Amino acid sequence: MHTLYARVNNASAMLSTCMMLLLAAIALSSLVFTADPKGAVTVSLVQVVPGNARRYRNKDQDFAFVTFNVSADLTPLFNWNTKQLFVYLAAEYTNKQGVSNEVVIWDRIVRRKEDANILGAGRNKYVFRELSGSFRDVKPAHYSLKYNVMPYVGVLTYGEAARTTEPVPFPERQQLAK
Repeated sequence: MHTLYARVNNASAMLSTCMMLLLAAIALSSLVFTADPKGAVTVSLVQVVPGNARRYRNKDQDFAFVTFNVSADLTPLFNWNTKQLFVYLAAEYTNKQGVSNEVVIWDRIVRRKEDANILGAGRNKYVFRELSGSFRDVKPAHYSLKYNVMPYVGVLTYGEAARTTEPVPFPERQQLAK
């Protein structure tokens, strides 16, 4: 009546349809269960020092070094569909030309719910420099702790766990001791 090929084809089509419906239900249910984690970010010190940026045309370059304290409880973001979290600290400021910038200065990948309590102090992990060459006359920056939830199935979700209450100004350029 039916060949072996037709029976295998029908069975695999049925299984793949059920699998796609199950994955769609998982992705939609993840959008329903949302969490709002809370945290705090404080910036204790910002230093602006001159440097020699060999990779860039503008050799006379200012670099900013930020010392910060972060505390956040991101455990509500973990559910059965969360694979990992990408957590980062961003500095948001407007430069002299009026262009808004958002610079990632620190990040961490959280793979387990047990590691989702982030506490501690640190310095920027990545180079923080202004493209115009100097932080002089640059408006103060807001620092925010943001996250991306990477699910097993579904779309990435973004959010913000903490933000500095007051903008932090960039100090005058310091000369390095020789």
